[in-house]
Amino acid sequence: MDMQEKLGILSGAARYDASCASSGCGREAPLRGTGNTSQGGICHSWSDDGRCISLLKILLSNDCRYDCAYCVNRSSNPVPRASFTAREIVDLTMEFYRRNYIEGLFLSSAVMKGPDQTMEEMVRVAEILRNEELFGGYIHLKVIPGSSPELVRRAGLAADRVSVNIELPSSESLHRLAPQKRKESILEPMKLIGGEIGTSLVERRSSRKAPRFAPAGQSTQMIIGASPETDLQILRLSQGLYKRMNLKRVYYSAFVPVNEDNRLPVLASPPLLREHRLYQADWLLRFYGFTAEEILSEQMPDLDESFDPKTAWALRHPEFFPVEVNRADYGTLLRVPGIGVTSAKRIVAARRFSLLTHEGMKKIGVVMKRAKYFITCSGRPFEKPDREPLQLRQRLLLGDGSDPVPAPRQLVLFS
Repeated sequence: MDMQEKLGILSGAARYDASCASSGCGREAPLRGTGNTSQGGICHSWSDDGRCISLLKILLSNDCRYDCAYCVNRSSNPVPRASFTAREIVDLTMEFYRRNYIEGLFLSSAVMKGPDQTMEEMVRVAEILRNEELFGGYIHLKVIPGSSPELVRRAGLAADRVSVNIELPSSESLHRLAPQKRKESILEPMKLIGGEIGTSLVERRSSRKAPRFAPAGQSTQMIIGASPETDLQILRLSQGLYKRMNLKRVYYSAFVPVNEDNRLPVLASPPLLREHRLYQADWLLRFYGFTAEEILSEQMPDLDESFDPKTAWALRHPEFFPVEVNRADYGTLLRVPGIGVTSAKRIVAARRFSLLTHEGMKKIGVVMKRAKYFITCSGRPFEKPDREPLQLRQRLLLGDGSDPVPAPRQLVLFS
């Protein structure tokens, strides 16, 4: 099999991994080296400085010994199998970089003979790129669950970001759909990576020469819809991971049926709208000061697909509103639908000099289509304050007669 055939098979097999992104890191190019990583995003995503950056996203191998029900590369599937050597991936990365096709590498793999053997080969790729090719571009390595702590540490020292896919939201679902994997083998390397990242940050405050460990952090990915867990269970798990694992981000991947297996649900289409709502709720956990128990409850364990999670929370808590924008603190402003992190900061800064008006709120960047029902400016409401929650819900769902809001629909996978 030639390189072109391998590349076709192993790049196609990598497309189901959604965590191929980074919130940014800075890495100085080595002396007489090649490439550099600047602050910004990754892989067909917009970076902080406005650039669209792409990665070579491939698997080391799709020849897997495991037989997970949901995976296209499961051992029982009759799919073409291929494997790269470490040197082949290094050469591909360098040649693609020199041709300006990519700015980094995302490398994952099926489990070949065993976790350590697979992880050893992946780490070799990163170490050859860094130490022999003096490559200063971005590298994201997937850590194979069950790998030895030493290999995990080497991966973190060579790569910018490392990640371990948690895959399913509960140990029961993992046991049923991926019986060869253990919850502990996934969580142990995540805990090790989180601890090493924290130690590295402390050491670098004392000495800038201290080695950096996964400077772009660690992430993970969960499959949504392949198992029966509620959105509340998923958000509680994410909340715990953020608190205990020094995690940068959780990625949610709508279940795409690729195998016929009676353990899997039969879906008309991937639950992409549910995935979207989970991303919005995750944003509230990370940046808006919400907890999973505020967003959802045992009585209402799943997200409302008609509204974003913050608007749904506001409709359930009419006692919190209206919020007076000229007096409310930053945390309170963040709970108003239509006011984001940037616009909340602008409000706090602007009202030091003058009282804000409804017109001024529009200029600041507040989404008044939603916010107007929940705020007052100097005591003056934008809309009548005596609207009942059910009426308000209907008004938000249908929109004004002058500017109707389309009914919610399932998102499509490809435009």
